[in-house]
Amino acid sequence: MDALTLDDDRFAAQLRGFGPIGIIAILAILFGNAIVISFSGVLVLVWAKLSQTPWSEIGYVRPRSWMATIAGGIAFGVAFKFALKAIVMPLLGADPINHAYHYLTGNRAAIPFALFALIVGAGFGEETLFRGFLFERLGKLLGSSSASKTAIVAITSLWFGFAHYSVQGWAGTEQAMITGLAFGTIVAITGRIWMVMIAHAAFDLTAYAMIYWNYETAVAHFFFK
Repeated sequence: MDALTLDDDRFAAQLRGFGPIGIIAILAILFGNAIVISFSGVLVLVWAKLSQTPWSEIGYVRPRSWMATIAGGIAFGVAFKFALKAIVMPLLGADPINHAYHYLTGNRAAIPFALFALIVGAGFGEETLFRGFLFERLGKLLGSSSASKTAIVAITSLWFGFAHYSVQGWAGTEQAMITGLAFGTIVAITGRIWMVMIAHAAFDLTAYAMIYWNYETAVAHFFFK
């Protein structure tokens, strides 16, 4: 084994650890989205490559069936959004209108960016960060027991929820916490992230459709007038 290989292995171990280099890597990844949407997700993949972390440890496990995973993710994401909008959020007293994104109603000019943000930024970026990278990092700290996995789901769900507070307020925080609990539980049980990536994108695209065609109030009042 030559010196270059030894240096690479040493650097990889430092990236996987929680010393200065490992902490810097974590902070860089966490703040990546402040530069460009979905950049945190890209940085996670770079980190996995450089740290020699197996893709499976961040949930990138090949599905048994891509068709079933895609279909299941879309169906779950759409149904989950309708359930939250029509049942859960009204019971929590949420405003039917998502005022932070109401400017998207009928706004054709915003469609390209909105689709990119929801599919790439949320589906890929947020899931790779919150249910991939943070699950792996917290798993190294807390272990892999059932209690540890429960704690990881709770921690990342709270984190995910409050990450939405500055833009969407308390209602958005509540909704994000609930989705984080659902998606996190699936990843904790299966160890796979592809289905929740697709479900997250489908969830957000369904929300976007409700906003764009101005159906938010109608859906929110479907059961509760």
